[in-house]
Amino acid sequence: MTSRYFESGAFEPCPIRDVLDRVGDRWSLLVIWSLIDGPLRFSALRRRIGDISQRMLSKTVRRLEQDGFVVRTVTPSVPPRVDYHLSPLGRSFLEPLDALIDWADAHHKEIRASRAAYVAPAATPAA
Repeated sequence: MTSRYFESGAFEPCPIRDVLDRVGDRWSLLVIWSLIDGPLRFSALRRRIGDISQRMLSKTVRRLEQDGFVVRTVTPSVPPRVDYHLSPLGRSFLEPLDALIDWADAHHKEIRASRAAYVAPAATPAA
């Protein structure tokens, strides 16, 4: 089963893990979802997400651009205007992302209850 990840003796990373490691980090999904309605400038993107630092947003959009999910467009002006928008690849990811968001919304209370039940016995002193 793992042999398909090896070619000519060189290790090829698992394609599923390779993609999910990128889009499954803390911020990438939020950036992609924030761009669903169209291009945003960096500051507007940061405001839309809320609690992301400037450094982390820069790192995240750079990685999403590197992977082909986001396109960065610089318009020459003073100061230069930089907009970010979803590429065709990024747009193709919206359907599975929407399904994941719907699932998370539908099961959020159940997951929080499970977390609370898991922590509760540890918080109760032994008799």
